[in-house]
Amino acid sequence: MKINFLEIAQIELDDAIEYYNYEAPGLGDAFLIEVLNALDRISEFPEAWHPCSKRARRCQTRRYPYGIVYQIREQEILVVAVANLHRNPDYWKDRI
Repeated sequence: MKINFLEIAQIELDDAIEYYNYEAPGLGDAFLIEVLNALDRISEFPEAWHPCSKRARRCQTRRYPYGIVYQIREQEILVVAVANLHRNPDYWKDRI
């Protein structure tokens, strides 16, 4: 299934990669690989994660405190947020 990002979710991903690369060279690239692995899991098994709202689900990354919040649509998976789970966990709900 095709995966698309809301523009704000893409910005969140880019900002997180930039932050981790600032913290240590290559760490942002490792974060991106972790996110891509999570997206692969979502694409393969989109309904495997529990709903976190009426219309969205969240897949947590394994090594980082981030969750990929997404909606399953007819022809795509829409990433609503790349959410830092140590911050306000429900900030993205007005995007749905």
